[in-house]
Amino acid sequence: MQLRSDNFKNGESIPAEFAFGKRADPFALSDNLSPHLAWKDAPLVTRSFVLTCIDTDVPSRGDDVNKAGRTVSADLPRVEFVHWLMANIPAECGELAAAACSDAITPRGKREPFGPPGSVQGVNDYTGWFAGDAEMSGEYLGYDGPCPPWNDALLHHYHFKVHALDVAALPLIQGFSLAELRAAMVGHVLAEAELVGTYSLNPAVAG
Repeated sequence: MQLRSDNFKNGESIPAEFAFGKRADPFALSDNLSPHLAWKDAPLVTRSFVLTCIDTDVPSRGDDVNKAGRTVSADLPRVEFVHWLMANIPAECGELAAAACSDAITPRGKREPFGPPGSVQGVNDYTGWFAGDAEMSGEYLGYDGPCPPWNDALLHHYHFKVHALDVAALPLIQGFSLAELRAAMVGHVLAEAELVGTYSLNPAVAG
């Protein structure tokens, strides 16, 4: 399988319009458009697709995150942060246009994120990030783009993956978690393809 985007190449920077946050002083909210994605060469017996986007470089501790005069060390252990989970994408679907699934930031989260007919979308980790925020707290479904700590010394990597499955639908409901998705996919993945984009809000970090 192959996965590509018209908006960025594998291993290169994601343009700011596809992010949740952009560089400012120190940062500002951005356009939060979902990027163009296209995939091909899935096995002929594929019955559906799963799409995920996960940042694998999120600080495991928040002590220094977004605090003036401090830096999140590049040596700090890192964890995953979910940006997008979508399952039950029809087998005939092989492309998503830019902004097709997200065209702005939705305070408190998108309730019914757009996707291909029959698809179902999971919860992303902005749900936990904004918990307790009076203006932004809520359940965030669908795509919400990059917004790494603006003082992080490490360049973040965003792993877009498409998985080809041997079933037409997984038993998932809107708002499923990454753990639930991974459990449901066990034994059903025929092939997968990955596209990695980079992003940083720190002017001292390339990308």
